[in-house]
Parts: sequence; structure tokens; C-alpha cells
Amino acid sequence: MGGLRELTAPFVVPGPAGVAIRDRLRVSESDAAVLAEVGMFLGSLAAGDLAVRSRQGLAHDAAGWAVRKRELTGRSSARWAGSITKASHDQWALARRGQVAHMTWLRGQIASVEVRLARPLGAKADKRDGLVRGYGSRGEWHAKSRRLQTLKDRLWVVEADWVAGRVRVVRGGKRLAHARHHLEAAGLDEAAWRQRWQAERMFLAADGESGKRFGNETIRITDTGRLSVRLPAPLAHLANAPHGRYLLDATVAFKHRGEEWRDRITANRAVAYRIHHDVARGRWYVTASWQRAAAPVLPLEAGLARGVVGVDMNDDHLACWRLDVHGNPVGEPRRYFYDLTGTAAHRDAQIRHALTRLLHHARRCGASAIAIEDLDFREGTSREKYGRNKRFRRLLSRFPTAKLKARLVSMAAEQDVAVVAVDPAYTSRWGAQHWQQPLTTPRRTMSRHDAASIAVGRRALGHPIRLGAPPRPLRHWGRMAPPPQHQSDGAGHRTVQARPEARRREETRPHIPGPRTGCAPPGRGAKAGDQGAQHRSGHPAEHESWQQNPLPLSL
Repeated sequence: MGGLRELTAPFVVPGPAGVAIRDRLRVSESDAAVLAEVGMFLGSLAAGDLAVRSRQGLAHDAAGWAVRKRELTGRSSARWAGSITKASHDQWALARRGQVAHMTWLRGQIASVEVRLARPLGAKADKRDGLVRGYGSRGEWHAKSRRLQTLKDRLWVVEADWVAGRVRVVRGGKRLAHARHHLEAAGLDEAAWRQRWQAERMFLAADGESGKRFGNETIRITDTGRLSVRLPAPLAHLANAPHGRYLLDATVAFKHRGEEWRDRITANRAVAYRIHHDVARGRWYVTASWQRAAAPVLPLEAGLARGVVGVDMNDDHLACWRLDVHGNPVGEPRRYFYDLTGTAAHRDAQIRHALTRLLHHARRCGASAIAIEDLDFREGTSREKYGRNKRFRRLLSRFPTAKLKARLVSMAAEQDVAVVAVDPAYTSRWGAQHWQQPLTTPRRTMSRHDAASIAVGRRALGHPIRLGAPPRPLRHWGRMAPPPQHQSDGAGHRTVQARPEARRREETRPHIPGPRTGCAPPGRGAKAGDQGAQHRSGHPAEHESWQQNPLPLSL
């Protein structure tokens, strides 16, 4: 019991801060040629500006930013220069945040290895005393000691880069850059790789401007779907429209959130656009994005006013069950399956489809919130925690926790459904212990995941996961009030469940020896030796001489 960790309180996840929608551009050959030439020219400017920004490091200031923008303005335009310099600064800041995350991960790995190296060989873990297991053999201990030195060297390099303000960024992607040296393994030839590399290094993105026509002067999309691009000064000879613009033959029609996008551009509110070329599919896409006003976070009580749908996330499906405000399961469990194999686009489509079905179920049953576990498997995929169980590490690695939560929060905000995050500790174990067997019927087969969804929903509602209460009051457990002096309600009702603020209310009940009822077992009690009392038909008290026999019914 002493090993159970303290649970964090459930909270309502804030809504999304921005919106992004995408549509395909069915461009002609001439349009594709112009977009490719403009994108590669601006991409070369963006690469040079990122190099300058990276060399400045921590010495960068507003004056340096103005100098960079002034130099790019003469080679393109003021608006393109602003978009390029802002993108370079954002990329540098993202790399700095990545350094912090990497240093944190390295320090955690070093601490885990050092603790296990200090333990004797073959020592078992003791959760009660907080002791981890030792390494299984002398060879493993030696290999881990060498890995410890490698991790320390990597940490020293990252810390030195952090102090100096030096970042390591690859425009076009590190994975694609490494594929250049392993073309056979990547399934590419040099020409195909070069096309992908150039497409990834293009720069065709422009930030929105409030008050300007249709919310963007650089890449403009009208309410009728006509797209035009303001050409940089060296490429002004490619213009086919006034004011140095190139008007595409293709039209844009955003199917998703098209009305919201049209309302913004007709009011001349800022909308950012990005044009991207997918070489593998041979298609061009345009993405529109804008910021949303920060909505106040819904109070937890208001979000749970009409019950909740508890969701247990798994590697191949979502198990959910609707609970009313009292924590009682209503209806039947639901499971929404998805396949996380294949390409990233296929996995993303599978997650969107499963979440769409989940939200439709929540709306149909009238629930006002969806409860999910606040999972984070970044530490669980490390070698030191599950080093020998590679299969389990791969299972945790492919859990779509971050993407699933981000998608769910974004999609639920449009359906007016709140998302409540709860502590994931012991939900599967206690759900199976207290809910799996009681809810199993001849027509319903309860799984461990269905029971875990009930545990998640009850924790979001503030109810304990366990069922019932111990048969007698226990000291220091705080689960049940002492019994009254008599059977009436003179002393008030007995509390069956502890309040949410009671400590240790969700711990497993201790085993209490002895019978569960107040009756004596067979062969025990005051009349154990009275054979007449045991044989009711021949009991002497039933056939005394003074006892009157009943009259027959025939009289």
C-alpha cells in the first residue's frame, strides 16, 4: 500500500489555439513550373538567412533582425523578407527547445544507468523501498558502463551547444539528408531523391495581415477561389497579372471549414498560406491557417454536468463506455478500431476516423465530456526501463498519444464536447479488479480495456474506482463512518464511499479474515450439539403434548 503514488487531479484540456485547413491545387504545367521556380529561389534566400541567424546565436537582437530583413528586401520584397526572417527565427527557437528536451532525456538516462550500476548483479527490484533491479550479468554491466560514458559525452556536447547558442538544423529534413547516402535502402535513385530534396527546401509561405485585402497581400486567395502570388523582384518577368502578381489557373475550394475561412477573408482578417509540392504523389497543396481567440477553459463541474464517456486508449482500438453523473455505466461498451501500420498519412486517417466515430457516439448519448488518460510514454520507450523487452518498447513507441490527444481536442472543440484528462495510474488494474467480473453477463463479454474505460470515467467524475466498502470500520482508512447505535437513521446515514478529498480512498481493500456474514458456519454456535435443533422436522419443541394440531381443511 505504501508504494502507491499520489494521484493528480483531473482537469479540462484547453481548446486549440489555431486552425489549419488544406486543399489540393490542380495546377497546369505552366503553373507548376512557375511555382517551382519561385519556391526554389525563395528557398535559397531562406537557407542563407537561417545560416546567418544560426551564426548570430545568443547575440541576436532586434537590430540584427532589421539588418537581415533589409538585405532580403532588396533581393525579393518587404513582405517576403518578413516571412523569411520570421520563419528562420522560429526554426532557431524550435531547435533550442529540442536541445532542452534532449538534455533532459540524456540526464534521465544517465541517472537510470548509474542507479542500476550501483546495484549488485541479479538484484531484484523492490518497489516498496524504491530500489531498481540490477543488471543480469557481468557482460551486461560492462556494456552499460560503456554506454554511460557515451551518454555523458553526448550530454557534454549538447550542453556546450546550449551555452554557446549553437543549433544544428537541416533545411529539408535530417532523415531525407541521410537517405542520400543510403539510396538503395530508401528505395530511391539520385534523380528521385533530388526532386524530393528540392521540394522540401522550397519556401512558399506567407503570414497573414489583418486589414489587408483578403487577409494576405503576398499569397492571396479570393472568395471565389482564385489564387495569386506576389512575385519577388528578380522574377517579376513571370507575372501575368497587374502589380507583379502571378494568377494561377487552378481554383481553391476548402471543403472543411470553408465557411469559417470565407468569413475571415471577407472581413479582411489575417490568414496565413503555405504552398507545398508532394513529389511522391505529384500533387500541389495549399494550406490556410489562422489563430483562434483564446476561449476560457470550461470549469470541470460544468463539463461533467451530463455525464462523461470514459476512453481507454490502446495500440489498436479505443475502448469507451458512457457513465452518468453518479459514475454508473450506461448502455453497452463501444470499441473503435484503427490500424497504425503503413504510411503516416494512413495512420493519421485511421486516427481521424476513430475519433470521428467516438465524437458521434458522445453526441448521440448526450454526454458533455470525454475523459482520456494523460499518457506519456517517452520514458517508457527507453532502454533502461524495458531494455530486454524490445517488443513492448515498440508497442509503446507506436502509441499515438500526442497526435491522438491533439486531434481529439481540436475535433471536440467543434462539437462543443469537453476533454478531461485524468491520471492514468492503476486504471487498468483497478478497473479489471472491480468492474470486469461484475459487469460480465452471458450476453456481454467484458474485456480489461472496457473495465479500464469505466475507471477513467469515474476518476474524471471524482468517484473512487473501487466498488463497495469494507464490512467494518477500519482505522486510518477513512472509507466508512462508524455504525449507529441502532438500526434506524437516528445517527444519520452511513457513508458508503469516501469523499474525493479523502486520502488513500482508492487503495485496494485489505483482506479481512473470517466469514463475510454474521451467521455462524455449520457445526458452530450455541446449538451445535443439539441434534434435535438440527433436525427441524423432529424438533421436540414442535411436538409437545400441549401443542394443538391444526384442523383438517376438509371439515
